[in-house]
Amino acid sequence: MLNPTLPKGFRASGIAAGIKKNGALDLALLASESDCVAAAVFTQNKVKAAPVLHDQRLMAEGHKLRAVVINAGCANACTGEQGLKDCAETAALVAQHLGCPPSSVFVMSTGVIGVPLPMDKLRAGIPQAVQALSEDGLGDAARAIMTTDTVAKMAADDITVAADEKQGGTRTAHLAGIAKGAGMIHPNMATMLAVVMTDAIVAPEVLKKALANATRKSFNRISVDGDTSTNDTLVVLANGASGLQPTPLEFEILLTSICTDLAKQIVRDGEGATKFITIEVTGARDERMAENVGRAIARSPLVKTAFYGEDANWGRIIAAAGYSGEDVNPDKLSLWFGGVHVFARGTPTRYAEAEATAAMKPREITVRLDLGLGNASATVWTCDLSHDYVTINGKYRT
Repeated sequence: MLNPTLPKGFRASGIAAGIKKNGALDLALLASESDCVAAAVFTQNKVKAAPVLHDQRLMAEGHKLRAVVINAGCANACTGEQGLKDCAETAALVAQHLGCPPSSVFVMSTGVIGVPLPMDKLRAGIPQAVQALSEDGLGDAARAIMTTDTVAKMAADDITVAADEKQGGTRTAHLAGIAKGAGMIHPNMATMLAVVMTDAIVAPEVLKKALANATRKSFNRISVDGDTSTNDTLVVLANGASGLQPTPLEFEILLTSICTDLAKQIVRDGEGATKFITIEVTGARDERMAENVGRAIARSPLVKTAFYGEDANWGRIIAAAGYSGEDVNPDKLSLWFGGVHVFARGTPTRYAEAEATAAMKPREITVRLDLGLGNASATVWTCDLSHDYVTINGKYRT
């Protein structure tokens, strides 16, 4: 997606403030012309970065939002009281230049842990970011929040419904979102960082419920490396500028679609990844059981390295299901690599090894594990684990 259209009343920018050593874009700003109803989810990691603590307070106090400012190159995590002060100053600087209260500015950071925010660069960069705001700035914003990402991640879609009898025709509301993440991805809420904006009218309680359900079915079902970040934040802003109020179900369906699109983009761009793997778990007693089994498989280093080596090592997947914490029965399990049935009722099938190996060759692979216990299912997305992942993370700070 080259550069999705922003919802009505939103503008965005991305500039180079000098935070990244390579001089790339590193400061993003997304702003609405009017107050937004907002909902957010955050990392479940007990070690939370200063911006997470700042944003959680804003949500707890029920503030409406006008802007989200995001820096890359420094996570502002494990920075103590100074980190919180820097967050507050960042929000105040944005608010000063936008003419809104500091309590309406969300702050996000991503990058190296334990490094203070370079406030001199933010003090100089924030006015530039405000000046650069435009209706065409979403692409720059998406690029500015990248760290080890190799591509910018964006998604957009519309809700179109029939207008009332007097007006005739149809009316449309728009959703657009950006995300970043390539490593340290095993969310228990969202992804590394994500912002979704809409010009639909959405009540606060509807937005909160829709976000919780969308997150559960999208960002909470991806894994790159089994690590949950200190900075994970996903926020949704609705300014109502379209004048269209979709039904709660209509909005939740579209929000889930946008979040799933962004989540899949993160997995496809996993650090060092060569494979995008869809794990379908069927035949579970309930959806939670299917999801837990899928997540155990997705975070297994042995499973992920087997995919990298294009080795149809079904035993690793069966073993991961067995230690998932769910009460699986090996005598009822059935496993497929693509269309190749490799395991059934406790033993391997009489499959041809060459066919199973061939099923591991494509860039995108689907694995299906049927638990044989019920009718519930869940899908989880992951990637392989390659030599390049070790290289990237072995030298992340240097």
